[in-house]
Amino acid sequence: MPVPSGQAGRPPGLTPPIPPVAAATAGAVCISSSAVLMKLAGTSPSITALGRCAFALPLLGVLAWAERRRGAPRLPSRSRWLARLAGLFLAGDLIVWSHAIAAIGAGLGTVVGNLQVLILPLLAWLFLGERPRRSLVMASPVMLAGLVLVGGLADGGGSRAYGSDPGLGVLYGVAVAVIYAIYILTLRQATSPQDARAPGPRPAVAAVLFEATAGATVASAVPGLVLNDYRLGPAWPALGWLALLALTSQVIGWLLITVSMPRLQAGMIGALLLVQPAGSVALSYAFLGERPSVLQLAGVVLVLAGVVVAVSGAGPAGSEAPSSRRSTRIIRQAPAASTGVSAPKSP
Repeated sequence: MPVPSGQAGRPPGLTPPIPPVAAATAGAVCISSSAVLMKLAGTSPSITALGRCAFALPLLGVLAWAERRRGAPRLPSRSRWLARLAGLFLAGDLIVWSHAIAAIGAGLGTVVGNLQVLILPLLAWLFLGERPRRSLVMASPVMLAGLVLVGGLADGGGSRAYGSDPGLGVLYGVAVAVIYAIYILTLRQATSPQDARAPGPRPAVAAVLFEATAGATVASAVPGLVLNDYRLGPAWPALGWLALLALTSQVIGWLLITVSMPRLQAGMIGALLLVQPAGSVALSYAFLGERPSVLQLAGVVLVLAGVVVAVSGAGPAGSEAPSSRRSTRIIRQAPAASTGVSAPKSP
């Protein structure tokens, strides 16, 4: 019996009845507070990563249990292990990102890390056969220009956005971008059934994120033990900032992004997550007293304009769909979305 198009692929229980683009955008807004909260916590990189994941784990466990009680299917072994593998990359992303923030500041550290917008579609094209949609390709130069401006790279020497060690910070940021892209792609595969033609609902959302967070918690604890990187400082308010980081980013933000992942191309997810650096600039202005220049504010406008172009532009149907039989087997899309992200509307 066909599933109504408005309900296609909607996991029972916790999935909000909102379009995938809206869910991913809302999630990106939530995680835009990450860099600010990490800086306010003032803890070591290992403690920051461990606190974000450990504080989120109990709540995600309750949500996964509630999701299961409401009829969500049990996670297959493939999804569990892919989610745990994604958690390893999440831990690495958070630890390296903390070093980037320390070296070049919250703004530029977030901006450089979001070079994943180019790395993610490339990985999806190479390994899943997903050809980037035309609107995303057209919007990429605009978004990259916005990233350059938001990061203060056009403001000249001495800009406060560069931080104490810009060279090392940029290297950290590029590493973050690569790890971040692998994390997003792996988590997305954990939410997608192995066979697109198999009947039944998609895997549960909260359970997938719970497994990923559990993997990240373990992976975050190991470097701290090996490198003796456990530095907390005053317990209050540091633990409070870490708890807020866990709630806004790891629980609410990534639940919304994970919900949208099976129905969006990997490149589109990366583009929508570019809302994060723009939001970080606004939050840094409000809570850290950072005053972006006119060029940085212009960069925020370019980033948001690029996102609008990426999600609204229409190209030939064939160019927006996953272009290989292998990709179709891996990535299950709703029946109305078989020609790309824009169809059902349209982490």
